[in-house]
Amino acid sequence: MTNNLDPHCQAILEEYRQAKPSCEEAADVIKAMLEMVFRQSGLIVAAIESRVKTERSLAGKLELKGAKYASLADITDIVGVRVITFYIDDVDKVASAVERLFKVDWENSVDKRKLHEIDSFGYMSLHYICSMEGFPYRFEIQMRTVLQHAWANMNHDTGYKSGVEIPIEYRRSISRLAGLLELADEEFSQIRTDLADYRRRVQALVASGNLGEVPLDGDTFRSYLNMKPFDALNRRIASMNQAEIQEVSLMNYLEVFKALQCKTLGDVERIVKENSEGAFQLACYQIGLTDLDIISSSLGPQDICIAHIVRSGGGKLGLKMLMDALNGTSPSNEMMAEILLEQTSNLPFMNQ
Repeated sequence: MTNNLDPHCQAILEEYRQAKPSCEEAADVIKAMLEMVFRQSGLIVAAIESRVKTERSLAGKLELKGAKYASLADITDIVGVRVITFYIDDVDKVASAVERLFKVDWENSVDKRKLHEIDSFGYMSLHYICSMEGFPYRFEIQMRTVLQHAWANMNHDTGYKSGVEIPIEYRRSISRLAGLLELADEEFSQIRTDLADYRRRVQALVASGNLGEVPLDGDTFRSYLNMKPFDALNRRIASMNQAEIQEVSLMNYLEVFKALQCKTLGDVERIVKENSEGAFQLACYQIGLTDLDIISSSLGPQDICIAHIVRSGGGKLGLKMLMDALNGTSPSNEMMAEILLEQTSNLPFMNQ
């Protein structure tokens, strides 16, 4: 293909060959800078891709419109970076990061999201032409969602937009699919926004103490744990032996409390309040005469659940369910349930 180029284009191509190593280095630097700023800001993206235009691709571009370029510096996509986000609204966050990191050539940048054609979904990327100190060439940064990226790739593979006439029934199907994907993109972002609003409402309800109005789920239980509902009991237990408390995740108790028929955080709080004294008595029986100097933060909630199960008549079956939920299904859990049932049978809380 290079034999078809005039001397002017050949000179640009030779400039490209000499500049290619520095362009490859710049592509790596740009990608690393983006990765660092996303990591610092807590922004999670699906992928960051970088590339340097191949000599074959550049030659093809020069053959078509080489006369418009005075030098390699006039070609804005020798280095290209693509940032693929999970959500539509994250594209603007990425754009903000790019604007802080690099100088944007606004005149040559394009926001293709403003297109309104029915089949434009896969081409709705935000394209910035940028420059940075120490690198003499401009570069392009494309920003799009995962679904937009997938759509663009599918269109490329099927030959759509390639200039080949496609029968109208297929174009209609492609346009319908584009509409569905665009709707999915918008719905995913809306769901994330709605969930964030829900979490804020839940946190406000938990903070206000209106636990009976808060349904029990993963988000609400995590907010409840942030209130440290088992700390007082654990400190009381630890004080018996002046033991240290080793903090562990208590999220596995979510399924336990659900199995105990808790529907709201108010139900959980009721079980905690009604059984904390029984849990302390059980802990005294278990470790009061030992020299144990470290206890797990799960001891308090575990003994609360044990006390609740035996007081409510759950018996060995209920205790085995608890052990299975906490430790995984095992034949030894049935034996442990029998031991716990015996340990609790004569404790004072059982007669209260």
